[in-house]
Amino acid sequence: MAKTQLGARVDEDVAELAKKRAADLGLSIGDYLARLVQDDTSGLRARAVDAAARFLTEHQALFDEAEDARHTSQGARAA
Repeated sequence: MAKTQLGARVDEDVAELAKKRAADLGLSIGDYLARLVQDDTSGLRARAVDAAARFLTEHQALFDEAEDARHTSQGARAA
């Protein structure tokens, strides 16, 4: 597939985040950005966010209980 050069201006902190994440994944910045666009336009990102939201909705009570137990046990030790 032929490659086309794109240009974009972003804040320095965004550029650094992109460079670091691309390096973490072993990708060039161009390949990393291409992956982000493909994931976004294919609906993969939206499906992942929806799945995470469903997971939290279904299991939020467990997280709340664990958090409450943690705070209760910390308070008991402090007394």
